[in-house]
Amino acid sequence: MGLTPVHFFSHGSTRMLEAETESGDYWRKCGEEALAHGVKGVILMGAHWACLGDKIEVAANPNPGKSPCPFVDPALYKDWKPNPDIDGAERCISMLAKEGFNVSANREFEWIHDTFMVLIKMFPDASKCPPTTIVSMNARYDPWYHVKVGATLRPLRKEGYLLIGTGGAVHNLYRNYWTDMLLYRESLGQEKPPESWALNFRQATEDVVTKNRGPALRKAMIRLMQHPAYREAQATDDHWMPALFAAGAAGDFEDEAEPNVLAAETWELRNMCNSQFTFGTYTNASSSAGKGDMGLSSSDRKIRDARPRMVTATA
Repeated sequence: MGLTPVHFFSHGSTRMLEAETESGDYWRKCGEEALAHGVKGVILMGAHWACLGDKIEVAANPNPGKSPCPFVDPALYKDWKPNPDIDGAERCISMLAKEGFNVSANREFEWIHDTFMVLIKMFPDASKCPPTTIVSMNARYDPWYHVKVGATLRPLRKEGYLLIGTGGAVHNLYRNYWTDMLLYRESLGQEKPPESWALNFRQATEDVVTKNRGPALRKAMIRLMQHPAYREAQATDDHWMPALFAAGAAGDFEDEAEPNVLAAETWELRNMCNSQFTFGTYTNASSSAGKGDMGLSSSDRKIRDARPRMVTATA
């Protein structure tokens, strides 16, 4: 296998598990494509698990349970059985430790809805879900740190692993309008348009993802944290770190050959924008060997070749 793509999914509220949405349809399509291409495993970084100090952990519970998923019918998730990848977890730990991360296994971690509800949409039949590894964030929320986590695990894409970050493009729970969800379990009704700060940051995110490739993508995603609307769009940094993990995994010079796309989008609770981004495409080994020059003009090649290839340092 050549390279697998990388996804940054905005998981939204728990209602995204039950509601029929364009985003949910896209998650399902991505799952079908993963199975069709024989994906070996899935490596996820969600937004709801972070370690204190300088630590990062990798889930290694051989029989994890699932945390409650409120505002949806429990029948949608209670019988869906996780498929943890213990060997994959050890592999991730080894790779991260080699790069200097203070990393260890967490053998008691229970899966949280930010990851399992996306997997349920991708693989409704739990028996077909590839073995899955969940990597924590670090609660200092250092952007370069999380880019480097993705960059460190990027080589697994060449071995058939699918890397996914699940967070939120515009995810400020304090600026959402919750009445309909609390009263009626309804999150999609938009009686009023989103506020300007949400629209502005949503557009900035699309522009950065679709107009940057390779190392430029990593830097541009980090710069979005300095956007004037960032703190309104992200009340806390936890839902943005999975986007940086994805950028790290899709931000090598080799990735300059492949496009990044906004593939689907769902607005909830007036101001929460659930954008679904995919970085790159499935490539085979023969086509990816020389992909670094495909789609680049001769002047672009000169610029690229003149840059120091210090991917780890820039991550």
